[in-house]
Amino acid sequence: MKIYTKTGDRGDTGLFGGGRVPKDDPRVQAYGDVDELNAALGLVRSIELMPRVDEVLVGVQRDLFSIGALLATPNTAKMAEHLAKARLDDERIAQLEHAIDECDRELEPLRSFILPGGTPKSATLHVARTVCRRAERRIVALRRDVEVPQLVVTYLNRLSDLLFMLARVANRRAGAGEVTW
Repeated sequence: MKIYTKTGDRGDTGLFGGGRVPKDDPRVQAYGDVDELNAALGLVRSIELMPRVDEVLVGVQRDLFSIGALLATPNTAKMAEHLAKARLDDERIAQLEHAIDECDRELEPLRSFILPGGTPKSATLHVARTVCRRAERRIVALRRDVEVPQLVVTYLNRLSDLLFMLARVANRRAGAGEVTW
């Protein structure tokens, strides 16, 4: 099978379950941002191996593939199938919250804003956090016109918090301080 199909040469793309839309369609923008976030997390994982941090991120990357598939599917019944397959539910949100709480126990309380940076691992986690926030904003905008489960927005909101905490943990474990604003 060839990687190029030439079907998008005129500026449109196919959706799961059929149909074509322009490549700048809000749905494509949303799942494109989720894809970019997934790639950013792949970059994070390639820097300074941190077993527990990277273990959490692998699960998140799998979730993001499912969210991207869900966003690329205009059929609401198929969306429900993607959610079930991904096991994206309130329990998964609770797992993200548990990971945030684990980070919190390892860190000094936050008393001011911190500037993104520190180690390469931490800096890339901050970049991933900002991509996550953009993806969340795109999906919120998409929800004005298209049915997208609330769980997706909740997941990304919680994920951005987790990425912030993981960035702080990466700095702490490397002995790098945080620069406050």
